[in-house]
Amino acid sequence: MQVQSPWLRATPPGAQVAGGFATLVNPGDQADRLLRVESPEAARVELHETFAEGGVMRMRALPDGLAVPAHGQVELKPGSYHLMFIQPRQPLTPGMQVPATLVFEHAGAVPVRFQVRALGAR
Repeated sequence: MQVQSPWLRATPPGAQVAGGFATLVNPGDQADRLLRVESPEAARVELHETFAEGGVMRMRALPDGLAVPAHGQVELKPGSYHLMFIQPRQPLTPGMQVPATLVFEHAGAVPVRFQVRALGAR
């Protein structure tokens, strides 16, 4: 499993969440599933999906993880699938690197470093 271009949006002081994004690439012959994400820089990390319902944008957690097809990819991006770093241990400022481990059903633990980008980054 490959995790390409992992990044986090910067946070103002006191922010309780930070959005995390990346592209998950599965070059293998077997579908895989992102089960969880761990980071020492947040109390917890949740996998979420943003979707439209009745003309209103909503967000929900994905407790069963996120499938990544064989020979395919899934993009975690603003307004779609994304990670929520809950209760960051410190304000995230542009240029910081935040360590995390993405845990997949078959690929196992994949360590990554999220680059912190500006607050309004897309």
